[in-house]
Amino acid sequence: MTTDVAEPMDTEKSRAAGWFRELRDEIVAAFERLEEAPGTGPVADLPPGRFEVTETTRQSDDGSDAGGGLMSVMRGGRVFEKVGVNVSTVFGHLGPAAQKAMAARGVPGMESDPRFWASGISLVAHMQNPHAPAVHMNTRMFWTPHAWWFGGGSDLNPCIEYPDDTAHFHATQKAHLDPHGAAFYPKLKAWADEYFFIPHRGRARGVGGIFMDDHHSGDWEADFALTRDIGRAFLPAYLPLVEKRRETPWTEGDKEIQLVHRGLYAEYNLVYDRGTKFGLTTGHDANAVLMSLPPMAKWI
Repeated sequence: MTTDVAEPMDTEKSRAAGWFRELRDEIVAAFERLEEAPGTGPVADLPPGRFEVTETTRQSDDGSDAGGGLMSVMRGGRVFEKVGVNVSTVFGHLGPAAQKAMAARGVPGMESDPRFWASGISLVAHMQNPHAPAVHMNTRMFWTPHAWWFGGGSDLNPCIEYPDDTAHFHATQKAHLDPHGAAFYPKLKAWADEYFFIPHRGRARGVGGIFMDDHHSGDWEADFALTRDIGRAFLPAYLPLVEKRRETPWTEGDKEIQLVHRGLYAEYNLVYDRGTKFGLTTGHDANAVLMSLPPMAKWI
């Protein structure tokens, strides 16, 4: 990635940040509607879950404002045991470690001008019912004076896999990506398979999805449109699976499988996830960065 951007791209940044907030609002509303539907399972008597919304802030090394966002977390609902939907827009100067990481990714000139701007949405859902799949989604835009790019995707993380659920999730993503070119879906699917792999376990953390990073074709409008469609694919890919599985009876053995699988998920996010590392090293709110961790997990 060597682009020599130079211009501030204020209009483009505003449009991207606005889209991430719009997508956040749509997802939060959809998840709260799911909680309203009556159920008959072990958690049916719980009140419908609601998101608790907290403003997050980031401060630069000198204490000045460096952006922030909204952390929206629902705990103990009928459908979602824990789900977080975060949006943020942060800016400032990258520290030496982050500069080195950017240089390794092919971004030139960070030593002389380490300014950055980043905005995005990040979502992780952990379910009450072990038969309903956990899921992760994020999309983002990153800017420096020397380069800009988009990244993100979504991947499904069932602890009890249903092949038809996996097929629906992937088919919906493919349908949203194909208008941008037939090569995008297979490329982003293969990228997700590689990225969401846990080397020390020798396995994937879930059944995959789509993922991209450092995406810069040179055409900002085309890249932004692709990023929006990655986000638009999420609800139609995921909601039908939750609606289908939320009332499936489960056993203590099913719950045990879920807790052990969550341990796998936590391992990945703490050891390998690039977004977790970036958020913590750049001083963003630690609670927001670690929102992805499950409420309960187990290791055997």
